[in-house]
Amino acid sequence: MQNSITSTIAFVKKTLENAEAGHDWFHIERVYKTALNINEKEKGNEHVVIFAALLHDIADPKFNNGDEELGPKVAEDFLKSISVDNEVIAHVKLIIQNMSFKNSFDGAGFTSKEMQIVQDADRLDAIGAIGIARAFTYGGFKNRVLYDPAIKPQQHLTKESYKNTTAPTINHFYEKLLLLKDMMNTEAGKIIATERHNFMLQYLDHFYKEWEGN
Repeated sequence: MQNSITSTIAFVKKTLENAEAGHDWFHIERVYKTALNINEKEKGNEHVVIFAALLHDIADPKFNNGDEELGPKVAEDFLKSISVDNEVIAHVKLIIQNMSFKNSFDGAGFTSKEMQIVQDADRLDAIGAIGIARAFTYGGFKNRVLYDPAIKPQQHLTKESYKNTTAPTINHFYEKLLLLKDMMNTEAGKIIATERHNFMLQYLDHFYKEWEGN
């Protein structure tokens, strides 16, 4: 098992070496560590949790022309190449296909304890201090303005609406980040999310005061 994990880490590092800073190896590593910590309490299948955490962003659709099939396929092909059990591969593939925030607009689909663990770990990395940094990093990558008081946050009702938004980065807090606390699956995830959520609220309070020159 350890050899398979080592090989997977090396593969992910190599594949993502030029990735946007919010979706690079360090993001994967944080999700991996958080998923392991949550799994200690939730007792999911460790092999599934590890491989899903390590490979969940191996070909993020945002950076691959919206192709939602590429990531699961790359993960599947790699895991087969290192002789991972077919049942584990199938489970990991389903997690990668279904765990993203944008897929929540499609209603209830596949879920499992392992998916809930990895999903919570990934969502936790989108909030709090690092979540704020990642939001502005991606906003800069997409050349979005920080904030425009004239552009109000939207309540996205469809996957396409969410995917196609070009709104200022501050709007992203209201359209996704501040929603994640109440979308956590695990008790451990909920506890961590509450602290990080409150930090974001404090940040926004400071942001608006500074915007007004206070």
